Amino acid sequence: MADIQLNCFKCSKMLELIKGFSRREDCPHCGADVHACKNCRFYDQKAYNECKEPTADVVQEKERANFCDFFEPSTDGCSTGPTSSDLLSEAEALFKK
Repeated sequence: MADIQLNCFKCSKMLELIKGFSRREDCPHCGADVHACKNCRFYDQKAYNECKEPTADVVQEKERANFCDFFEPSTDGCSTGPTSSDLLSEAEALFKK
């Protein structure tokens, strides 16, 4: 039986994890890192550094595994919003002639 349930930020499928899961844990459906900012309850696109935890170190890659000690799996569902590749594509399209 799983201790933690969360939706993967990338594929939105339900993940059932045991408490104390590894930082290297991957989503079995899409392979995305589970211990990533976008799966954390403190992640907020509107907050400074996209994190509601004021003392957390800045993490540049929100979709990659990290060593943040404040990480807590989000139980609210997956994080929404554009991915870094979506933003890059939009920026390239903006400056393309």
